[in-house]
Parts: sequence; C-alpha cells; structure tokens
Amino acid sequence: MNRLLPTSPRYLRLGVNIDHVATIRNARGGDHPDPVRAALAAAKAGADGITAHLREDRRHISDRDIERLRQEVDLPLNLEMAAADEMLEIALRHLPHAACIVPEKREELTTEGGLDARGLHNQLAPIVSRLRDAGIRVSLFIEADPAQLDAAVALGAPVVELHTGAYCDATGARQQHELARIREAAAYAAQLGLECHAGHGLGFDTVAPVAEIENIVELNIGHFLIGEAIFGGLDSTIKRMRALMDNARAEAAGDRSA
Repeated sequence: MNRLLPTSPRYLRLGVNIDHVATIRNARGGDHPDPVRAALAAAKAGADGITAHLREDRRHISDRDIERLRQEVDLPLNLEMAAADEMLEIALRHLPHAACIVPEKREELTTEGGLDARGLHNQLAPIVSRLRDAGIRVSLFIEADPAQLDAAVALGAPVVELHTGAYCDATGARQQHELARIREAAAYAAQLGLECHAGHGLGFDTVAPVAEIENIVELNIGHFLIGEAIFGGLDSTIKRMRALMDNARAEAAGDRSA
C-alpha cells in the first residue's frame, strides 16, 4: 500500500460526513446511534475532518450535535449550510473551521446539484463576507463549471467543492465525460487560486479516478461510508477508503514523475 503522510504535498484529505448516523438515530428517536461517537471513531480511523449538514428542517443533524462536535471532537468541523440567515447565525455562534454553502430544498432527499453561485451572487455575497470576517473558511458546493468557479472568485470564497454526483451516477463514456469535466474544473480552480475539494456519491468503485486529480486536496464522503459500515464496521470502511485514496494519489504522482 502506498501510504502518504499528511505532511506530504500530495496528501489528499478525507472529510467524513456523519449526517446519516443522525438519520438512523432520528428514525426511532432517542440518543442512539450517536453521530458524535461516529465522528470520534472516524478520527481514529484516519479521517482528517468531520462534515455535518445542519438542515433547516433538522432532518438529521441537530443543533446540539453541532455544539457537541465542536466541544468533543479534535478535528476540523466543516459545517454544510444553506444560504439562510438562521444558518449564518448558527455558524457565527459555533465558529466551525469551515462552512460549505450548499443548495437546499426541503423536498429533496439529498443535495441534488451544485449551488448557482453566479445567479445567487447578491444573496451569497453578504453571507460569505460575514463568515470570512469571523475567521471561518468559506467553501461553495458547485458544479464543475468554469462560470461557477469564476463566481466563487467574485464572491471571495477561497474554497470550492466540486459536485461529483453526476460522475458517480454515470457509466461508460458518460462517466468518463463527467470525470473529464471534474479534472478540467479542478485545474481551472488552481489557476484561479482556489482550493479545490470534491464530493457527493463517492464510493469504493468511484473514488480512485477522482483521488488521482492532483488539484483536488480534499474529498468529503458520507452516505457510502455510513451505509457500508453496516456490513464491515466504520473503522475498517474508513481505513479502506483512506487506502484507496492514498494508492490512487501515489500511483498518479508516480505516473507524472516517470
């Protein structure tokens, strides 16, 4: 196995989203399973950060979960949030390491696509400004589209997260087309001076080609890891994902230096 150290410039960070531990808890009520316990387990298994989406309808992560994650987990917290005044005030109160602004519709089962950073500039600008003034790293969850990357720069967001859902859902030539879009967008993000992350729908079978993209520095993965943990345990599932990411990254770096 090609294990990369976190100090390596080629190292690819893994953010583990623990939303759906809370989904299972909320299906029955009570305190079990505890998403904070999952976050602590993820940290031990090799996660570099924890991601949690506090939705306006509180369908999974709760306000108390966010409070406890900040208090009890010694990893950077990435708070996914809608561009809403309520979520902004919560972010400013808890001061997570990062806030990723995502599109949010109450009727959706999961985030269905990227944020329209270009079309929503006037709505997003004051939110991005206030988050940045508070010392929170702002990320925009967007499609692999040059116009959206330009919009991120115009808004002053230092980080973008590219939506990988279309790539993960596709097959054959279509999947290769979507992967090329992600690769080109990541390269363009680097030209613009943006830090580039990626996520949504990634699993064991789809992560390696994305991990090979040198301009992507972090992957955020949640639903697949929590679902797969039912069969193999959270520790081994995260370690396997970490290994797949490291191997792909190291092999790609070897190809470039050959």
